Amino acid sequence: MAAQTAAAPGRSYPPPALPEPFWPAQLTIAAAIGLQVALPKRLTAGPQWLVPALEAALLIGMFFATPRQLEHEHTVRRRSALGLTAFVSAANIYALLALTHVLLHRSVTHGEQLIVSGVLIWLTNFLIFGLWYWEIDRGGPGKRAAGHDGPPDFLFPQMSDDRIEPRFWRPRFIDYLYVSLTNATAFSPTDTMPLTPMAKAVMGVQSLVSLVTIGLVVSRAVNIL
Repeated sequence: MAAQTAAAPGRSYPPPALPEPFWPAQLTIAAAIGLQVALPKRLTAGPQWLVPALEAALLIGMFFATPRQLEHEHTVRRRSALGLTAFVSAANIYALLALTHVLLHRSVTHGEQLIVSGVLIWLTNFLIFGLWYWEIDRGGPGKRAAGHDGPPDFLFPQMSDDRIEPRFWRPRFIDYLYVSLTNATAFSPTDTMPLTPMAKAVMGVQSLVSLVTIGLVVSRAVNIL
């Protein structure tokens, strides 16, 4: 019933089953790992290679365990994806805290390095939360691909008016990545609204990380230049 109330009058819910490719998510995770590799050693937990190596091992395991297209729910894949996403998120937040500590408690003279580090952290934040939104909405990509969508966690503009998109429209990976981009730049929802406590909590965490990164780190680095 909750799912039906989120749909526009006359729009059926859930939409019919539609396979979804998994490679955009894998590529996004690989890009986030690459950004972490580029961070200075003092902003990483343990040896600089350790966290990216563990993340890469998990990603390789997911690559061989997951079909190219999601057509139904894969419980093990989803748990692995959520675990890997959480791991990358934690590593990125640690890097932000370490960089903030450097700014507040040490004499800093190389503003250029701080700007680069802040940009890397912000880009990782943008990519990884796009994955969060893709994984949590309507029960995950597997359920959506099978046509077993749960109640929507996000209200996209296309869901409100059949004149914008066909009746059977459902968001794809690029839609969630765009939501992440707008939330990271505006520090709040723009055209897509969170509907559930989970969606609001995740968007709130992303906004906070983005705000600290831009407001504290980058502005402080610019002043040092």
